[in-house]
Amino acid sequence: MSERRIESRYLCADLVKVDWPAGANDFRTVEAVLGDISTLGACVQVEERIPLDTAVSMSVASLRFSGHVSYCVFRDYGYFVGIKFSEDTNWSSLVVEL
Repeated sequence: MSERRIESRYLCADLVKVDWPAGANDFRTVEAVLGDISTLGACVQVEERIPLDTAVSMSVASLRFSGHVSYCVFRDYGYFVGIKFSEDTNWSSLVVEL
């Protein structure tokens, strides 16, 4: 299978926090496993489904990244959620090592 991504992804296995609005007066925060990250986005594994296009933020130590859900699929033992970073979110392997 050929790779469709236009940028390199860096494999990870770090614990992160993912936050998103889950209703009019509800806000969800869960611990997630960061599977990979790039300048344009990341993939996290969580225990619950996050709807497509939901605005999310991801916290790694004192750093915070924002974006929206581009995919959410269940595989074997959890949901793999793709986060497409917003234009004001910048991640670089040269600046940040997770």
